[in-house]
Amino acid sequence: MNTTVTVQLPTDTLLQLIEKLRRRDGSQDISEAMTKAVECWLEDPARFAPSADPEDMHGYQWKSLFLPEGTVLKSWSYGENNYARVEGDQIIHDGRAVSPNQFAQSFARSTRNAWQDLFIRRPGDKTFKIACRLRDELIEAAKPAAATPTATIPTGPTAVPPLPVGSTAILPAP
Repeated sequence: MNTTVTVQLPTDTLLQLIEKLRRRDGSQDISEAMTKAVECWLEDPARFAPSADPEDMHGYQWKSLFLPEGTVLKSWSYGENNYARVEGDQIIHDGRAVSPNQFAQSFARSTRNAWQDLFIRRPGDKTFKIACRLRDELIEAAKPAAATPTATIPTGPTAVPPLPVGSTAILPAP
């Protein structure tokens, strides 16, 4: 049995939840996702303590794109896939720490642009996404919402009275 209640949720938090569900192919209902989150918190509240140490969060900062620990990088070259993984604060490929550019160049016979060559799958992502697309999404998300111009409502002699619904009257040319 479900009980319906109204709770206040910051708009940004709701939008982040919707986006996360969309990235997971929208297979989960918002109510179901919120229920799972509360159940998870109830099971292990210490895991979500407000004093949790941010130092425990590891990953690789690639310019504007953060790759959390566990992220897999993939590139296709000469008929085979090559993989690297974010471990701690480093990208590891063939047992050594590399930059995204070094990883892209390591098996290529030509110059490569890592943003256009590497595919990324972060923990929680179902599929790989090309790095430049992730970067573009970040840039787009950081842009302020475009200001919508306010329409000016004519007044005085230039104002046209509203027409009755279903009217087929022809308006005079301005």
